[in-house]
Amino acid sequence: MDKASPFVITISRQLGSGGAYLGQRLAFRLNALYLDHQIVFEAAKELKIPEEDVVFRDEKVTSRWHTILNSIMGSSSWFYAPPPPDVLKDSELYNSESNIITQIAKEHNAVIVGRAGYYVLRKYPRCLNVFLHADINFRQRRVEELYHKSPQEALKMISSIDQDRALYLRQFTGQNWLDTTHYHLSLDTSAVGLWKAEAIILETLQARFNDIILEDKR
Repeated sequence: MDKASPFVITISRQLGSGGAYLGQRLAFRLNALYLDHQIVFEAAKELKIPEEDVVFRDEKVTSRWHTILNSIMGSSSWFYAPPPPDVLKDSELYNSESNIITQIAKEHNAVIVGRAGYYVLRKYPRCLNVFLHADINFRQRRVEELYHKSPQEALKMISSIDQDRALYLRQFTGQNWLDTTHYHLSLDTSAVGLWKAEAIILETLQARFNDIILEDKR
C-alpha cells in the first residue's frame, strides 16, 4: 500500500479516559473523518433495523437469557419458544460494523473510536492503534461531569461499561483488551493530561507515517 493510501487512528478506551474528546480533536487537527456512534447508525441502516435496537447492543454481548426474553415478549404466549430466525445475532452486528470500518479505512483518513477497530484493521498497514486509560479518580470526575452522575453512579457506570467492552472484545477478538501489546501506543491520560496526550498521538502518527500533514488548528 503506497503513501497516498488513507491513514486511520483507532482508539480503544476505558470509560472516562478521554477517548471521544481526543478522537474528535485528532480528527479536527488532521482533517479526517471522526467515527464513533456513526458506525452504529450505519450498521442499523445496513441491517435494516431500528437505530435504537443497535444502540442498546453497542459494544455488548447479548446474553442468552436476554435473547430468550425478547423472543417471549414478542410472542402471544409466555411459554418458552426458541428465538425466531430474524433475531439479530451479535455476530451479525459485529460483522456489519467491521465491514463499515474496513470500507472507511480504504477510502478516507479517519479516527475510529471503539468497535474493535484495532483488531478489525490489524492487517491494515496505514493504521495507528491507540489505547487510552486513566486512574479511577480521573475517570470518575470526568463521567460525573459529562453524564451528570453522582460519584456512586459514575463508579457504577464505569464498572458496567468497562465490563461490557471487555466481554465484547473477548468474544470477537479472543483477546484481553487491557493487553497493551495489541496497540502501537498506550497512554495514561490522567498522568499526561488530555492536551499532552493529543500531542503525543500526533507526534507518533507523524513518526509512523512521515507523509502526514498536520495543520495548526489549535
